[in-house]
Amino acid sequence: MVIAGPTASGKTGLGVQLAALLDGEILSADSRQVYRGLDIGSGKDLNEYSFNGRSIPYHLIDIADPSDEFSLFHYQQAFYPALASVQERNKLPVIVGGTGLYLDAVLSGYAMVEVPPDKTLRAALADLEMPQLIARLESTGKNLHNQTDTEDRERLIRAIEIAEYTASHPAPPLPKINAFIMVIDHDKEVLRERIARRLKERLDQGMIEEVAQLHESGLSWERLELLGLEYRYVAQYLQGAILSPNDLFQKLNSAIARFAKRQRTWFRGMERKGHVLHWLPDAELGTALNAIKYAGRQP
Repeated sequence: MVIAGPTASGKTGLGVQLAALLDGEILSADSRQVYRGLDIGSGKDLNEYSFNGRSIPYHLIDIADPSDEFSLFHYQQAFYPALASVQERNKLPVIVGGTGLYLDAVLSGYAMVEVPPDKTLRAALADLEMPQLIARLESTGKNLHNQTDTEDRERLIRAIEIAEYTASHPAPPLPKINAFIMVIDHDKEVLRERIARRLKERLDQGMIEEVAQLHESGLSWERLELLGLEYRYVAQYLQGAILSPNDLFQKLNSAIARFAKRQRTWFRGMERKGHVLHWLPDAELGTALNAIKYAGRQP
């Protein structure tokens, strides 16, 4: 079972309720909650993983250091053993998250292998301009899983390295996942209100102080800005690029709303690829149970 949706849609709360009712465990599909220490900004409210006094087990949260790159490949490598562990205990896996790339990677079974650094290739690419690098990546015929690969030189070179290596090193077969996928799809105005309210709560809870502490602990501003919108904008505020708390709120709130729109577009793309998505107008437990009932699923 999958509970997906844009940021601030109420995925975790609904997922926890379903897991409690259906004897399940949560498998997170959130690209920032994998990192230890990214708590307030990533919405990692671990107190939310309980229902009626019962703790709901969760997986794939707090499994990486924020100074380390945690790639899509790393997520796949962590996901499948966690899934097998849940299934071995005869529990229902409830995959919850808004990182569409992570969801698609495991539901579609992206063929990925561990690719070692190729110093010879990197030397050959070092003098090429960005358009030349993009052309070389496109010449491999590989579909881009992440558009940011064409916007950052280091990522672009790594994408070429991966594409050329995997051409001669096929990935092993992956477990087939037949999941019932529900996507929370609030009215646009309702979602905007939820985003603004949650952002205010996170700022009140100390999100700015969290980012400052992460920087003091050794994370560079550059690294923080790669860890998601909240960390990017707060890092800019702490460096003086954003001048006031109100300006921070307005800019970040608008950026999160745009991000939510892109998330919804991604889920529509998954639907066009053949995934059957059941769209929920809210994050209420009864709505989700009705969707399961009317689809004839036996969770």
